[in-house]
Amino acid sequence: MLVALPLMIIPFILYNLAMIGLFGAGGVAALEDVVISLQMLSGANWTMNLGDVLIVVALFFLFIEILKASRNGRGSLLNHMLSMLVFIAFLVEFLLVRNAATQTFFILMTITFVDVIGGFAVAIRAAGRDVSIGL
Repeated sequence: MLVALPLMIIPFILYNLAMIGLFGAGGVAALEDVVISLQMLSGANWTMNLGDVLIVVALFFLFIEILKASRNGRGSLLNHMLSMLVFIAFLVEFLLVRNAATQTFFILMTITFVDVIGGFAVAIRAAGRDVSIGL
């Protein structure tokens, strides 16, 4: 039944852990901490902060969720319902919690919305292929 668990809950939990200060004493400001900084061949300095890493992780989970949506099974409907609940949790937190009103959280919420809509679209498309009408 763990297959039905929406993976987008992981970035949600990680952001909330950062918000309460688990990744640094600064709370949400810890999302601006530089994780990696590379000198490019062009001479530019490319940096990636913790918030950017969260977005990349969420995009990876989005890819896996879309792959999971293409399967038909018992957990598919439960996964879609739980994904919708995760999106609602994102939306409520974005609207009601001061520390969630950031660009990083908004992008994570948008990725979760794409997960919900894309999951339903892929599942409907895959289910349509399973239906065969014959004489």
